[in-house]
Amino acid sequence: MTLNPMRLLLLLSLLLASPVFAQDMVDQADFEGVRAALDLYLQGHATGNGDFMREAFHEDAKLFWIVDGEVRQRTATEFAGFFNGEPAPDEAERERRIVSIEVTGDAAIGVIELDYPTVKFVDYMSLLRVGDRWLIVNKSFQRMSK
Repeated sequence: MTLNPMRLLLLLSLLLASPVFAQDMVDQADFEGVRAALDLYLQGHATGNGDFMREAFHEDAKLFWIVDGEVRQRTATEFAGFFNGEPAPDEAERERRIVSIEVTGDAAIGVIELDYPTVKFVDYMSLLRVGDRWLIVNKSFQRMSK
C-alpha cells in the first residue's frame, strides 16, 4: 500500500505540530495530571499571576540555569514572587507550548517552549506525583536571544 504524497505530508505536519506524549503503559490520568501542572505554569506566564506558579511547583522546588558558565538557582517561591499579577505588555505576541511529556510511575518530564518577541526559552521540568497531584520539583532552562 502506498500513501498519497499529500496525505503523507498532512500526516507529518500534524505529528510535528502536536505535542509528543509518550504513553507506553501509562495511565491517561497521569498524563492529564502532568499536563495540568504544566498548564498552571503556562497560565502563570500568560496572566502574570504568581499564584498559578505556587500551585504548579512543589514548595521545595528549585530553578537552575547557566549564566557565563556559572550555575544559577532560585527557589520556586522566589520565582513566583517575580510575577506582579499583570500580563506582560507584549503578551499578544508571545507563544507557549508543551513540546513533550514522558511519565514513568511517579516521575515525569515535561519540555516547554516559551517563544517571545526578543527571546526564546526551553524549559525542562521534572515532576513528581505527590499524593494525588503532580507537581514541578525542578526546572532547568536555556534562554536564547533572538
